[in-house]
Amino acid sequence: MTRPSPELATTMQEVRSGVDAIDAELVALLAERMRFMDAAARIKPRREEVRDETRKAEVIARVKALAAERGLATDLVEALWERLVEASIAHELRAWDRLRAARPHPERATGRQTG
Repeated sequence: MTRPSPELATTMQEVRSGVDAIDAELVALLAERMRFMDAAARIKPRREEVRDETRKAEVIARVKALAAERGLATDLVEALWERLVEASIAHELRAWDRLRAARPHPERATGRQTG
């Protein structure tokens, strides 16, 4: 879907069309981002590794800097990414649990219990 440039929009229909096109792109990008969270869940060996506060802070700082470069309100971006990163962590935790639930546990296979 092509979208008009905001500077060239002369009607509300063009504005709405542009916003709708951007929304569709954002949803597609968010879906792709969550697939990366699925990959992280597959790769990380321990559930405790899913939440990484250092990485979270780095991500938010990076997008705030990008926002500032583009003249976008950094407080808006910070609030959005705080919510996005927390939703991503929750998604990754569910994916991590789902992947491990599908695998047989060693103690079940041998009849021994660990721990």
